[in-house]
Amino acid sequence: MTAETVARTRAKALYTARATRTAIAPFTDEDPELGLRDGYEIQQELLALLLADGDRTVGYKAGLTSKPMQAVLGVGTPDYGPVLASTIHPDGARVDLGDFIAPRVEAEIVFRLAAPLRGPGVTAEQVRAALGEVIAGLEIVDSRIADWRIRLADTVADLASNGAVVLADPVPSGPDDDYRLLGMAFSRNGELVATGAGAAALGDPVAVVAWLANTLGEHGVTLDAGQLVMTGALHAAVPLAPGDRFVAEFDRLGTVRLDVAAGAGKP
Repeated sequence: MTAETVARTRAKALYTARATRTAIAPFTDEDPELGLRDGYEIQQELLALLLADGDRTVGYKAGLTSKPMQAVLGVGTPDYGPVLASTIHPDGARVDLGDFIAPRVEAEIVFRLAAPLRGPGVTAEQVRAALGEVIAGLEIVDSRIADWRIRLADTVADLASNGAVVLADPVPSGPDDDYRLLGMAFSRNGELVATGAGAAALGDPVAVVAWLANTLGEHGVTLDAGQLVMTGALHAAVPLAPGDRFVAEFDRLGTVRLDVAAGAGKP
């Protein structure tokens, strides 16, 4: 098979895994040499299948923006994937475990752009000028790869392990705001389980947006006004269990909440 045919076949396997909520073996088990470019080729094929179903891209998420997570996968750069409209939920949402395979949740800073950004050459100053809103967010990451046995190509292919996003009410972004020092306390069922600050995301969440704009720009893709940019976890991801309530309290951004239902199981 040609490389294009292989990418389509693997994308279809992920598409089916998402639809049936049944995990598949890592692609890197079969092909240990599978690389970053291969992962993005599969991602594009998978995205095309999901868009054909009527979904739409409303932004991008950056993953592996913290040094500890990069160390886990043995990489020195973040990755990215699309944010789909179907995955967005409002503050206080109640999600169903049956909609996922092996979900985990993490708090992060989310931006909405007021102006487009197109790399290469986008600077932090240009990012600050383009930001419109900043939002407290909870991301549910999920893996269609069995037991989270992912290498870099696996998670990239799997839309950067996206699951769902819960967003609080937006706050206007100021050009002089320093998001490195923006603190966050994360609790599960009233018990503090993690803390974090914006600097956990590539040293500065603004730097994440610049990296994303420049990386996408290499492929002729623009970050458009109105799009969301998720800048990466501020702490280690926490597994979800039935009845859990998660609350992330952010400096200046307020609070975002998520409740977990038991789930109806696989279709």
